[in-house]
Amino acid sequence: MLGLSASVSGKAYELTAETIDPCQVNFVKRDDFLRFLKEHSEACFKVAEQLSEKYNVACHEVRALGLSHSAGEKLAKLLLDWSSKNGEAVKQEPRLKLGLTHEEIAQMIGTSRETVTRLFADLKKRQILQTKGSTLVIRNKAALRSLATTG
Repeated sequence: MLGLSASVSGKAYELTAETIDPCQVNFVKRDDFLRFLKEHSEACFKVAEQLSEKYNVACHEVRALGLSHSAGEKLAKLLLDWSSKNGEAVKQEPRLKLGLTHEEIAQMIGTSRETVTRLFADLKKRQILQTKGSTLVIRNKAALRSLATTG
């Protein structure tokens, strides 16, 4: 559900979404949604759980990226986090489908596109990462974890 926090808070939803494939989207008016929540306490608790989970994820990301000492540490943490979210972390060589540009990754970790490009080149040279088209293969998880904790 998109816009859950905006619906509950009454503030504007500041994100946009783009579908990869054609889809059907349904909208529920805020007043109708809030009335539904008032009448169905179980649904209200589910909304509270969802908002709490989003808050916890945001706090984790702020700690992971905001308290990192270097761009290399931030990038390593981001890649490890992505691999854990898609279930790849348990594999010997996790694979990630990179749908973001170096510029977008740079914005996520608070650095420049050039720095992200240089970091990826260095990780490939050290055989920690390998790319196959838009797929990123983590060849050495231990080394990437070491970078995530030491910078």
